[in-house]
Amino acid sequence: MSADPGLRALTGRLIRSLRRDRLVQATTDELLHHLSSDRVLLYFFYRQWEGQVTFESLSDPQYSILGSTGPDDCFGDRYAEDYLAGRVRAIADVETEPIAECHRTFLLDLQVRANLVVPVLTERGLWGLLVAHHCCEPRLWSAEHIAAMQRGAKNLAAAPSVALS
Repeated sequence: MSADPGLRALTGRLIRSLRRDRLVQATTDELLHHLSSDRVLLYFFYRQWEGQVTFESLSDPQYSILGSTGPDDCFGDRYAEDYLAGRVRAIADVETEPIAECHRTFLLDLQVRANLVVPVLTERGLWGLLVAHHCCEPRLWSAEHIAAMQRGAKNLAAAPSVALS
């Protein structure tokens, strides 16, 4: 007796989801350790330019922002286009960086003092943003930090469990 095709499809989706979740969590955990930062997260886009923090690794539970959606009006098409083009954004000090005031306020409300953002690009487009936050003080992000984040984003994008989601 063969298994129900609907049950096989559901089982396949569940297995891909579990693989994706383990990969994303392992990636954020590894980057948190490598960067010695306070928070590394995945901001996943569930609709065009609408998303939320779906995974995070933390140096301290007080830094959790799991489920945060961010200011949609601040992201908009302009930033989306930049990230679709592969933009990497490294901010050493949120308080002094020339950024939109809504973005500064948003980051400061999340206790972010330094910010590093790398896009996760799949064949379907901008799947998410891999983000590192330093919360206590300004921080210069080195070329090695940026390269590590880019490798993490590329590994996520190349995983079949991500590419198919």
